Amino acid sequence: MRLAALRDPSGGLVDQMMRDTADWLLAEGRVPVGAVRDAAPLAGAHPCEMRLRVLPDGPRIGLDQPLGPGARGCRLDADALERAAAETERRLARPADIFLLNKFGRQEAEGHGFRGTIALALERDLPVLVGVGTFSGAAFDAFAGGLAETLPADIRAVRAWCRAVLGLSHR
Repeated sequence: MRLAALRDPSGGLVDQMMRDTADWLLAEGRVPVGAVRDAAPLAGAHPCEMRLRVLPDGPRIGLDQPLGPGARGCRLDADALERAAAETERRLARPADIFLLNKFGRQEAEGHGFRGTIALALERDLPVLVGVGTFSGAAFDAFAGGLAETLPADIRAVRAWCRAVLGLSHR
């Protein structure tokens, strides 16, 4: 099993690194499946706006519940997250090289979201790289059963791991 967790206590780098890794793998001619957080919200958008980009070619799915312009908090749309996981599972039926997921978060910790999709990717013997949320670290560790390698929040380390598990040469 080739499973790696990308953790960043400050929380800011993982989304960007996962997005950059997906784009790099596509440029290398590889087929990543999974989901990464789309770029930052557009100017004027609510700060809670979250979108996932289903890899490699899938839709962008909004994950936030629009609570209105006066809302002070953010709320995840769990149904949208489940739709994103279902879209990803459909892509796992096709040839793929690696599975990427921007975050093993609260939904996954509770047995929902992408938890089953991660297991399916591992069953298909795909290398799996997962961003792990600060508050979900213990749940991820229990899920992984001690078999996950932890990578530093460094793009060079992430690319080195990807090269190793995919047999890519260093360019």
